[in-house]
Amino acid sequence: MHRLFGPVSGSFTALLAVPVVMAQPAPATSPALQGQKRIILHTRDGQAIPIGTVVFTPSAAGSQFDVQIAPDRTTTYFLSMRNFRCVEGDEVFCHVPYPYPLGETVAPGRLDWLEHALLFLSKSPKEFGARFENGIYFRMEIDGNRIVGTPQGIDLEDIGSPPDDLTIPPYSLIDRFDEPEGDNWIARLTIE
Repeated sequence: MHRLFGPVSGSFTALLAVPVVMAQPAPATSPALQGQKRIILHTRDGQAIPIGTVVFTPSAAGSQFDVQIAPDRTTTYFLSMRNFRCVEGDEVFCHVPYPYPLGETVAPGRLDWLEHALLFLSKSPKEFGARFENGIYFRMEIDGNRIVGTPQGIDLEDIGSPPDDLTIPPYSLIDRFDEPEGDNWIARLTIE
């Protein structure tokens, strides 16, 4: 009987027993998706209203995020049997927390879960109760070191019951509509 291979030395056997770990390249993360950033609402007349923060933490899939609406920068409104954090001006503009588990990872070109974490409704100061059909969704894009959100209309009644698949953000392009420029008191949102 012939051996195809000669005797194997002990050091070679030890080398085979060591698992080889190859470094995976880090995902391309924009500076806009790193560290603590301020959430700022911008009115149509140029006023900037800081309302909270987002903390971005790099992860294997992009950046995880945590949104905090500041109670000292907003007013609590009790609308439709719930508390909302709101800012007041030409309209009452209220943050609507997404009521189901959120995906917590974003990456350049994939900001939809962050967009869902920053849903709002608007109403006249004279109106009683929340007007969920007046939902505002900010379509977000990275612009250098910041994120800029453009308002689009949505019906928040659509999230009154859980979506069929909780892993997919429910407000897709077909569920949103562009608002005429200047119609909303809040003209844009930035994260910077």
